[in-house]
Amino acid sequence: MLDNPQETKRRLVEWIKDYFRQNGPECTAVIGISGGKDSSICAALCLEALGPERVLGVLMPNGEQPDIEDSRSLVKALGLKAIEINIEQGYRGMLAALGGKERLGKDALINLPPRLRMATLYAIAQSLPKGGRVVNTCNRSEDYIGYSTKFGDAAGDFSPLSNLLVSEVRQIGKCTNVPLILVEKTPSDGLCGQTDEEKIGFSYETLDRYILTGEAPAETKAKIDRMHERNLHKLLPMPSFDPNENA
Repeated sequence: MLDNPQETKRRLVEWIKDYFRQNGPECTAVIGISGGKDSSICAALCLEALGPERVLGVLMPNGEQPDIEDSRSLVKALGLKAIEINIEQGYRGMLAALGGKERLGKDALINLPPRLRMATLYAIAQSLPKGGRVVNTCNRSEDYIGYSTKFGDAAGDFSPLSNLLVSEVRQIGKCTNVPLILVEKTPSDGLCGQTDEEKIGFSYETLDRYILTGEAPAETKAKIDRMHERNLHKLLPMPSFDPNENA
């Protein structure tokens, strides 16, 4: 847990300012707004760092999304400039091009919408008059076990929360003007019909404690270790062949 979340939030805001000074002094931060704590808090941090004219929220429901009102309420609460693009038509078109749902594996079906959303964010960012930089909203806990979609929500140009545990992200959130109900909202990917903790089989509190201390029940520890090892490819740089190595 953070000793001084208010100070960490201040440093985060300065870090975002510095990123844009170096990587696009006039660019806009483009962020997918899911209605969950991570995107909500990232949006609040970017607004404080850049001002309302340089942050654009993008709501991307896939057809009827049960919690889309959470995204809309966040936009209203923060005074966030936002657009809404329903990806259902693109999703259905891609499914058809791939031969239908029966041709795809379960994980491919689950991960297709996040990848379409990231393609949408980059299309918008590259179409802005002064350019945009896409916000990665993943946190350290999710990254550790690979609970993200490679080239989906795991992509982005800068990542404010990737070194903060879920418990720490919530601490930061309570120092912003994000509604508390969204900071405390039960995490869910909105894709498989389960909460994150139901799907992974342990709580984020347990995961955070294990990352920090190495302590967890033996069975849970073994499961976390397996997930971490299996998903390291999502965190490491892409391997590339070096023709000069061992030449």
